[in-house]
Amino acid sequence: MTEPTISQLQPMPDDWQRALAVVAHPDDLEYGCAAAIAAWTDAGREVSYVLATRGEAGIDTLDPARCGPLREREQRASAAVVGVSEVAFLDHADGVIEYGPALRRDIAAAIRRHRPELVITLNHRYTWGGTAWNTPDHVAVGRATLDAAGDAGNRWIFPELTEQGLQPWDGVRWVAVAGSASPTHAVDATPGLERAVRSLLEHRTYIEALTDEDPETYARTLLTGFAEETGKRFGNRPAVAFEVFPR
Repeated sequence: MTEPTISQLQPMPDDWQRALAVVAHPDDLEYGCAAAIAAWTDAGREVSYVLATRGEAGIDTLDPARCGPLREREQRASAAVVGVSEVAFLDHADGVIEYGPALRRDIAAAIRRHRPELVITLNHRYTWGGTAWNTPDHVAVGRATLDAAGDAGNRWIFPELTEQGLQPWDGVRWVAVAGSASPTHAVDATPGLERAVRSLLEHRTYIEALTDEDPETYARTLLTGFAEETGKRFGNRPAVAFEVFPR
């Protein structure tokens, strides 16, 4: 009996200069694709982050009023590790983000402001590969980001943005979804993997609340395992996978 063929992932498009990553919470990108972001910034590309919340409801032992500012600080430090200096927060409420026009408008405004060719988000489907339920926040933000990539280029959707000086931007060429169970493309994680581990470790307060395992062991084992598993579909090189939607 012949072994089943494993479908191979394609290299990510690389003819772009600016990317905008839009996710729900601090640490979403660090679990999802920081190694790719490190490689991109090394190559001189511009990457900015927009987070819908400050993750204020993410740690049971911390009151949201204390948790939000702490997680914001950790996110800014985490982004800096992989070469990202611009991090913005939309101040939607953690845990109860609502998909709808208000969220689409906020993300479309960010896209118009940053004018990216590549937009990155996190798994917008209801499950992680059909085995684990996704959070409503991830679903709402991922779906709204896919929609807002089109909204940003239409002057008749959210015309108030134009009145605020944010001109339509129809230059988004791809939306890349990290954490998808149906990836199509990948990025070699080798150059950025060590910084991805350090970037995740900046979320130390969250990690220490999540697990009793040594934080560095936890981060390194998790990210290395993800990258090696993805690499089986990318020439056996450690890799970060994306589901890419061309526009």
